[in-house]
Amino acid sequence: MKALRNSLRLSALALCLASAAAPALADAPMPLLRKQGTTSQLIVDGKPFLVLGGELHNSTASSLAYLDKKWPLLKSAEVNTIIAPVEWDQIEPSEGHFDFTVLDGMLQQARANNTRIVLLWFGAWKNSMSSYAPAWVKHDYNRFPRARNRAGEPQDILTPFSDKMLSADQAAFSALMHHLKDVDGQRTVIMVQVENEIGMLPDVRDFGPLANAALKQQVPAQLISYLKAHREGLNPYVKTLWDANGARSSGTWAEVFGTSIEAEEVFQAWHYAVFTDALTKAGKAAYGLPMYVNVALNRPGKKPGEYPSAGPLPHLFDIWKAGAPVVDFIGIDTYFPNYLDWARKFKRPDNPLFVPEGNYSGRPEIGANAFFSIGELDAIGYSPFAIDGPKDYSKDTMPGAFRVLRELTPQILAAQGMGKMRGFKAPATYEGKVDMRMQTARLGKYTLEVSFNPPWEKEPKEEEVSTHGGLVIQTGENDFIVAGKGIVVVFKDAEGKAAVGIEKLVEGMSGDGRWLNGDESHQGRHVQLPAGEFGIQRVTLYKFK
Repeated sequence: MKALRNSLRLSALALCLASAAAPALADAPMPLLRKQGTTSQLIVDGKPFLVLGGELHNSTASSLAYLDKKWPLLKSAEVNTIIAPVEWDQIEPSEGHFDFTVLDGMLQQARANNTRIVLLWFGAWKNSMSSYAPAWVKHDYNRFPRARNRAGEPQDILTPFSDKMLSADQAAFSALMHHLKDVDGQRTVIMVQVENEIGMLPDVRDFGPLANAALKQQVPAQLISYLKAHREGLNPYVKTLWDANGARSSGTWAEVFGTSIEAEEVFQAWHYAVFTDALTKAGKAAYGLPMYVNVALNRPGKKPGEYPSAGPLPHLFDIWKAGAPVVDFIGIDTYFPNYLDWARKFKRPDNPLFVPEGNYSGRPEIGANAFFSIGELDAIGYSPFAIDGPKDYSKDTMPGAFRVLRELTPQILAAQGMGKMRGFKAPATYEGKVDMRMQTARLGKYTLEVSFNPPWEKEPKEEEVSTHGGLVIQTGENDFIVAGKGIVVVFKDAEGKAAVGIEKLVEGMSGDGRWLNGDESHQGRHVQLPAGEFGIQRVTLYKFK
């Protein structure tokens, strides 16, 4: 309560200062998530919003002078949103005393550059570790105990089993959200990520005394109820453990899930989820923005603890969805070549796809990944990491991709969840082997055959094909938008009763002030988007016999 009172006093002071400097503005509508068809959309200013974002390096937003110098670069990247951390040790250097100077400056800079913000809360955990906890937390290891490995050695990871740890994190996060409510009536901040890449290292779980005591307790009824209600759709990782022990309706963790390393990961995941849920509740009670968690992915063949164990990974979604129902969704951080495989796992009826870290900025496949994510999986946004890293974006393909996606945002948002849009990209294995085979899809009365190079040209290299991708939107019975680069689309009658021709084809961008009668159709055979740059073609089809 003391922390909250101090935060409110500082928030009131900041609001008074802001009011003295500028005329009062009516609060904009709150950002929220809203269902459309089979997906959920992010609503900003009362309208659907597509995040074309970039996540900053971890330290960039900690200095206003440094961040200010980065805005020309960020604008050249064509992003409409930055994803930026707020660090616990910076806003609460001593317990109960808050300083939001840097946050307020970041808000002002973003508004001046017509850019939205997704905040990352670096609280108890960042990439598993507790490196952003304030010094008064780090030094008081009796009050705020650390997780321990199997040998009993303390780790630089705060335990989620401590009520005092949760209370301290809640107080800081609540103060942050109260302050945002006071000073951000313009809704510059549209979402908040709660913690960052939660997971246990270097062992499967915390082996400290609080964790060991919790392991002997009964499995919460809340989890058992979820397992029963979702039995047919449970991930095999969880379902196999539960079934192997008779799908029990009660018992200790060992009785319900066994004693394997997989069972230990489920136990740890539940307690991470419950901690995160309580933290999110506290934040939303102060200011109810959409809130999500993100996760670092596991590599093939690795065991829990060899990757950040017990985070909200796909094989543990059931545990996290049961334990953290207040969290709106789980975002994906991905740096592996098999992006398509992973992204599909994060698109679920209860989990819209959002990509806060879609590999490093500057990677040549980022644009194609964005098109696939948005076109095929109805993503509410895509963002590479280290958007402020490159020296310039003059030779990068991502700004061109984002420029096209921005042009098509109204049509994309109208089509999401309505069965009117498909996305295409050649999949790759974890080792980087690209599958260049033609793909097929159906939109309305047409079948689409999509290849990643013209059939009469020499087969391109795999690394080149990995940069090709696009989407197709149906805007009328016979009208389509084809956008992307390096793809060839052949339209056929889905019932096979007629031939299909191109009545009209135009290409261009409204931002360029040009729409040209297209000739990229090989005399009416197909729609081709060259591999050089991202573009748009609008096509009207007809059938004949």
